[in-house]
Amino acid sequence: MLHILLRILVFDKRRSRSDKMKPSIVVVQTFTSSISIPAFKPRPFFLSSCSSSSSFSSSPTMSLPNEAAVPKPKPWLIVGLGNPGKKYQGTRHNVGFEMVDAIADAEGIHLNSLSFKSLFGKGFIGNVPVMLAKPQTFMNASGESVGPIVSYYKIPLKQVLLVYDDLDLPFAKLRLLPKGGHGGHNGMRSVIDHFKGNRDFPRLRIGIGRPPGKMDAANFVLRPFNRQEREELDLTLQHGLEAVRILLLEGINKSATFVNSAKNMELPG
Repeated sequence: MLHILLRILVFDKRRSRSDKMKPSIVVVQTFTSSISIPAFKPRPFFLSSCSSSSSFSSSPTMSLPNEAAVPKPKPWLIVGLGNPGKKYQGTRHNVGFEMVDAIADAEGIHLNSLSFKSLFGKGFIGNVPVMLAKPQTFMNASGESVGPIVSYYKIPLKQVLLVYDDLDLPFAKLRLLPKGGHGGHNGMRSVIDHFKGNRDFPRLRIGIGRPPGKMDAANFVLRPFNRQEREELDLTLQHGLEAVRILLLEGINKSATFVNSAKNMELPG
């Protein structure tokens, strides 16, 4: 039962010449019964007008004027040197191929394209785009493959990594350098020739040791590994894989420090 009392003050504005304004009070009393009034339910403005995330997505996106665009990483080319065919598979001269295969397996990159006279594949290491190549020209003509790849994709030479075998390093040792000569390696000689003599590109050398006795070096590099050497080389390839990741993601200095540590350096004497 709701009782409402309404009192209204009414001013009588009737005036006489001598009288002042006299207020008169009229009381109006109203009784109302059996009135149902629904309970008041507040409706928050924010929730009703922005009740779902879709309302945000439909509004235009605001860009900050001082927000700098994040540059995309530039692609790297990693080339392993070797000889094609089953005859040379697993030989000392093909450790460059094996390093590229290890990278491809670890990073899920498929070398299923034959381009630029090489087995070729594209992928990523972290957020860095990478191209892997295994020239199929035979070792001494490797530049015929590497040169056109670099030219076509306009890759800076500082982001071209060559991986190859080295007779002058102890077996299964690694050495990473930012630049240098060919060191008598015919594959590297061909690559430098196709770079018009430019030697300013990084290289990862994998030691295969010197031939025993008076064995000819040309015959030695085409020999396969024995079981013990294979086990040691597999560990070296894993070490090289980590070095490549550091190179692409953190730079040449950190990677060289990682590779060229005391345990991986050739001991003097």
